Amino acid sequence: MNLNELAPVKGSTHVNKRKGRGTGTGNGKTAGRGHKGQKARSGGKVRVGFEGGQMPLARRIPKRGFNNIFAKPLTAINVAALNAFEDGAVVDVAALMEKGILSDCKYGIKILGNGSVNKKLTVKASAYSESAKEKIEQAGGKAEVI
Repeated sequence: MNLNELAPVKGSTHVNKRKGRGTGTGNGKTAGRGHKGQKARSGGKVRVGFEGGQMPLARRIPKRGFNNIFAKPLTAINVAALNAFEDGAVVDVAALMEKGILSDCKYGIKILGNGSVNKKLTVKASAYSESAKEKIEQAGGKAEVI
């Protein structure tokens, strides 16, 4: 077999419609662009978000503060949810998912101090609130940052 003998599989390609080749072709005269207007003309494109001169939505809506587009938001879990584990267990993202406490965790977890924990646990999380760390250590556990 030579390169000049290669051909696509029969039926896998089709001939494109030739636009602007006379009225008898079904797509002649205006070539599917309609009559007049910016989009009918050559080079007649509009940029993304352009609303024909009207003030664009992105500029009409008020903005406030700083929005970090690179932020990686942590999933929050309260200390009370840790009571589902046995005494002396190691709690991490995998363990929380296995118990059904977490459904998905994209960037990590932060343990918050709502509720109380009464078991000695080794908790591995990305971040802790001060009160959560205090409650885990008061129960005799360890709060490790990963």
